[in-house]
Amino acid sequence: MKTIRIILAEDNRLALKSILEKLERYRDIEIIAVAKNGVEVCKLMAAEKADLVLMDIEMPIMDGIEAARKIRATNADCKIIMLTTFDDDDKIFNAILAGAIGYLLKNESAEMIYNAIVNSINGGAAMSPVIAFKTLQFIKTEAQPQKTKNTECILSGREIEILTGLKDGLGYKQIGYKLDISEGTVRKHIEHIYRKLQVNNKISAVNSAVSNNWL
Repeated sequence: MKTIRIILAEDNRLALKSILEKLERYRDIEIIAVAKNGVEVCKLMAAEKADLVLMDIEMPIMDGIEAARKIRATNADCKIIMLTTFDDDDKIFNAILAGAIGYLLKNESAEMIYNAIVNSINGGAAMSPVIAFKTLQFIKTEAQPQKTKNTECILSGREIEILTGLKDGLGYKQIGYKLDISEGTVRKHIEHIYRKLQVNNKISAVNSAVSNNWL
């Protein structure tokens, strides 16, 4: 049985200990390196040949989403599974756009995490049940007929810039930094976008703009 070589990124000492203990019983799993932030993960990826990165989504210096984006840009074959303590819609959306193929809650059982790793290596996608439900809700919403189908763009230039950032997987804070505006201002613009497009989530907003050739 081929050993799966994993880089584990987790800045919380207790969470790191828990994950290591859950995985140590599996002989076909090898934790080849441990990182405490996204910058360390990217450096380790350049030095080590890992099959998979198991990564906390909230880390200092560089978070898991930004790290995933950088890893996928240089190593498209590496699988990435995100770990989190919450099921935040924005994080799910951004993690998927960044290239993660799995999204697990940290309190999942050892068996669940192990199976997620194996399934991901074999070409599958792994999600905690609550995350999978939210993802299906996104798909269900998007499958419904769009209320807004305009050929003439009804969004402002700034709103287009913000939607482009969302499409690229950036978070509110990152978009604000890029456009030199506050995170609160970004959120206000997104509220206006939702009202104009008559949608209630970022996936629908981005897809509506794309389908109208505004992005």
